[in-house]
Amino acid sequence: MKIVVLPGDGIGPETMAATTQVLQAASQRFGLGLALEHDVAGHDSLRQHGATVTPALLERVKAADGLMLGPMATYDFKDEAKGEINPSKFFRKALDLYANIRPARTWDGVPHKVGQFDLVVVRENTEGFYADRNIASGSSEMLITPDVVVSLRRITRDCCARIARSAFELAMTRGRHVSVVHKANVLKIGDGMFIEECQRVAREFPEVRVDEFIVDAMMAHVVRAPQRFDVIVTTNMFGDILSDLTAELSGSLGLGGSLNAGREHAMGQAAHGSAPDIAGQNVANPFSLILSAGQLLRWQGQRRQLPAFLDAAKAIELTAAAAVSAGEATRDVGGRLGTAETGRAFAQRLLNA
Repeated sequence: MKIVVLPGDGIGPETMAATTQVLQAASQRFGLGLALEHDVAGHDSLRQHGATVTPALLERVKAADGLMLGPMATYDFKDEAKGEINPSKFFRKALDLYANIRPARTWDGVPHKVGQFDLVVVRENTEGFYADRNIASGSSEMLITPDVVVSLRRITRDCCARIARSAFELAMTRGRHVSVVHKANVLKIGDGMFIEECQRVAREFPEVRVDEFIVDAMMAHVVRAPQRFDVIVTTNMFGDILSDLTAELSGSLGLGGSLNAGREHAMGQAAHGSAPDIAGQNVANPFSLILSAGQLLRWQGQRRQLPAFLDAAKAIELTAAAAVSAGEATRDVGGRLGTAETGRAFAQRLLNA
């Protein structure tokens, strides 16, 4: 498997260095034959090439089997005419990575304020209220007068259907329970269409239990009893917010992996940002990016029917749990190690398991 590796900005290079150590250990233990191709995006690319991402990089990614994208300084990139393109948005749109898969679970050794849970948020990733990706050119957020802004949301039947199918297929490998989250009481047409497509796909999966929640009520339910849920499927903005909430309920956003997947391409990406305030201090938590790498291996194993990749992905999950429980992690999750030491300890534990 050929994986393009883009370290990113801020804490990205540190967390990606730890992650590539883990990928190399997984490749060695399970005979995956991983080939990691390093390149740059974000500020490094802007300095070198005049743009945060380039057409040549996109072609290189398209020719690979997967992409690992480190945290990017997204807020810094405001003017695409000056090459300041949001790399995360760029790859999601250019590769049609329509499914954002965000697992969240509690961890032994990490304090949390709710009962134990293990769920996944399946978020539509290419349309909705996201003004930078829901039309072919330009932005769907418009300044009408200095005091009036109009933001348009795009919802399509095809995008609703494919994210619903992703959720139900995932549920068949887990607890066979899908919760559909929407705001159809207000967004009657768009979210009404979303519910229709989820219900239509659900008829193909009679083994899966289905329930529906209005998004504001869902926030209360998740905070009160997240263990009620297995797979949650929703539209882009609701999923963005809900997945951060569920990751934080697990004890830390730094323990939340994230995979952006399409039919032909996938991108592993940490759930958090570039955290420039702690960059270079060897304190950043690499677990989110490591877990995302494991999700990328699982995606490859499932689509190519490669058991070794599935075994490697499972081993990364189990190693993460063991490492956190043993304190072989950064201080933000109760550990005692720095970023680099966490990566080395994880890789060694994975090799020796």
